[in-house]
Amino acid sequence: MSLLRELNKLGVLRTLDDALANTLRRLDPETPDEVLAAAALASMAVANGHAGFDPASPRQLVDAEIAWPDAEAWRQQLAASRVVATPHSPVDEAEAAPLVLENGLLYLRRYREYERRLALQLQRIASQSMPGTGIEPIAPLFDRLFPEARTDDHQARAAALALRRALLLVTGGPGTGKTTTIARLLVLRIAGALQAGAAPLRIALAAPTGRAAERMAESLRRAAAQMAGQGIDAALLDALPTDASTLHRLLGTLPDSPRFRHHADNPLPFDIVVVDEASMVDLPLMCKLTEAVADGAQQAATQLILLGDPDQLPSVEAGDVLAAILAAAGAGDALSEDDARALQPVLGDAAPAGAAHGRDAVVHASAKQTLHGHRVHLQRGWRQDEALHLAPLAEAVRNGDAIEALALLRGGTLQNVHFHEGADDPLHARPGLLAHWRALATLTDPAEALRQANRLRLLTALREGAQGARGLNARIEATLSGRRIGTPPAWFPGRLLLVTRNSHRHKLFNGDVGICLPDANGTPLAWFPGEGSIGTRAFHPAALPAHESAFAMTVHKAQGSEFDEVWLQLPRADSRVLSRELVYTGLTRARSALHVAGSAEVIVAALGRHAGRVSGLGWRLG
Repeated sequence: MSLLRELNKLGVLRTLDDALANTLRRLDPETPDEVLAAAALASMAVANGHAGFDPASPRQLVDAEIAWPDAEAWRQQLAASRVVATPHSPVDEAEAAPLVLENGLLYLRRYREYERRLALQLQRIASQSMPGTGIEPIAPLFDRLFPEARTDDHQARAAALALRRALLLVTGGPGTGKTTTIARLLVLRIAGALQAGAAPLRIALAAPTGRAAERMAESLRRAAAQMAGQGIDAALLDALPTDASTLHRLLGTLPDSPRFRHHADNPLPFDIVVVDEASMVDLPLMCKLTEAVADGAQQAATQLILLGDPDQLPSVEAGDVLAAILAAAGAGDALSEDDARALQPVLGDAAPAGAAHGRDAVVHASAKQTLHGHRVHLQRGWRQDEALHLAPLAEAVRNGDAIEALALLRGGTLQNVHFHEGADDPLHARPGLLAHWRALATLTDPAEALRQANRLRLLTALREGAQGARGLNARIEATLSGRRIGTPPAWFPGRLLLVTRNSHRHKLFNGDVGICLPDANGTPLAWFPGEGSIGTRAFHPAALPAHESAFAMTVHKAQGSEFDEVWLQLPRADSRVLSRELVYTGLTRARSALHVAGSAEVIVAALGRHAGRVSGLGWRLG
């Protein structure tokens, strides 16, 4: 049996994957079956979040007992095929062919080009020079904003590097102060521009989803209020942005087009662009963002600052972009001698110079020239309030230490962390869930209802199945509305909605959450947060873009959000979707209380698995 036929018999290929293989067969009837099968797998790989397909590790994509071809022989067949391009250089555009074979990976041509273009843009931005504002004039302000700067304060180091780097990577776990650091470094940049007599800085804040953008803006406003309490000049604080947008809005969507209004020939009109939750940004979107960052040819170079948690899940779509960038940037624990010398007025002797050590120091020399020294990793503090003692559990999960994680969950020593071992029905194990959702229907103020809705969320690892978001939502809808399970959900008061497809006409985007409530006249409406976190917007339910209920959400969909209380429901049986990154992302959505439900066996399996992605971006950057 041919490999392509066997893959179809197993039911692992999508209709689109098989259609690509058949199209290539029609274009060149002499194409070997192994090449057609590899083409289908390259298409399937993108749908599974990979940038390409690795013929040496096919079981990473299809875990089945198949007589896979020898990897080297397979690559030779691909290289010899007329439907496969083989570029001579990683910086050159590939020849016009549906597929590209490069560095051992097989790509759909479009995704190889996204990787190539993104690598070139990141290297371009990193090599840009920052305007010489001088550090000494703003040193007194720096000391007020970062009083511990001379005691190896990583937040201070990130702010100092922002004065020297056009590309800055600020990473850290929940609550390590990423947005607080950004607020203060923006004040420093604003002060530096004023000292230099330059025009007021134009600053944009953005995130992949509307909720993440809203959270970012809220955090920045809180940080500004704290600085006001410390007596920071009101003129500096007034120059800070107060709102954030989605990346799609920032770049300017064009109806019925994959292109954006802003691109290399029409760059973004900003001096600084700050992007939060960078781990959620997929390969195509990050490519288009970096291409829209001005390079100084048409206007002053734009500074790009990426914030993210390297231990969270990668983007839902293709690519693990942040991980690849960070691998090229290294640990970020040391400054170059030039940086240490230049920043000595504000950091003193606390800025260590020299190369990082260990695994993160193994970076190709060319990567060090462009990305090394552009990252600061924040380590101190946690986002959760004092009522939730989550740090030790998050650390164990991040390290894949299942023994320690289970001991912490079972020990009952972590405040407001509850383990429901073996529980697979959250509606039975936690009756308060239904009570919370019933109470939403009694509220009359949509803004208050949305706030209350975000206090608690049921998160799942899977979309399908009894413990999946879809199955649980069907049960919850039936219970709250009185309709039979399986009946198409209708509007009912208190129903939470999750937008699943971008609608630029409505200015609603994938991941936005709303609630169904009648207006003062009893008209049934769906309410969503207003733009810039101001007020609410109402829509007729029939006019909404594609959506589903949001009582239960997958961890992927909840990424970029946070809730006072989280119930994390793991499936009854192990699944390839489970990983330590998924568990870590799920539990760190909680601010005040966390419930983890599942079996020890499933937790052990999940923490033993990485959410790895096949990508060539790290290689290109190195």
